[in-house]
Amino acid sequence: MIVDRAEPADIPRLLKFRTDAAKWLRDQGSDQWSTPYPPELLTESVTAGEVYLFRPAEAAPPVATVTLDRRAEPVLWSADERCEPSLYVHKLTLARPGSGDRLGARILDWCGDRAARSGMKWLRLDAWTSNTRLHAYYERLGFTHIRTVHDPAAYESGWVAQRPAMRCELPFQLQPAGENQAPGDHAS
Repeated sequence: MIVDRAEPADIPRLLKFRTDAAKWLRDQGSDQWSTPYPPELLTESVTAGEVYLFRPAEAAPPVATVTLDRRAEPVLWSADERCEPSLYVHKLTLARPGSGDRLGARILDWCGDRAARSGMKWLRLDAWTSNTRLHAYYERLGFTHIRTVHDPAAYESGWVAQRPAMRCELPFQLQPAGENQAPGDHAS
């Protein structure tokens, strides 16, 4: 699997990932991601170099995406927690949700490895408050539920969890990004 940073030209594909995932979730009985994601927010994350695409081969189309950053939402994380060195997972989306190939788990391991190699203590995420199947999935992958926030500012994504940042044997290779490469980037 090849990992590279998303570029502005990838934004339409990223938005399609989101709408396709929202349809799949709706078919599963969840209203998660039922509101369209603002393209300007996605553009900010792409421009900041925080959005990654996962491809089975260099010339292949992406099969997944994740946003990984250091921004803790104040409505979700306490002041003390926000001071702890952590990376935050956002918008983990697979082109084929529920495909059973453990791609989501492998991407989370990759994120945890990036966090550990960057000197972070935690890998954190938030999930749709009512999506109990997703909560159970994250807990099976070693995340510990911290709290559920019921605040309109959490946009229905108030279930928060974390697991220690840990190095792992990576099944992915991060493509060099030249001047766009952030500190701590590595190929495995």
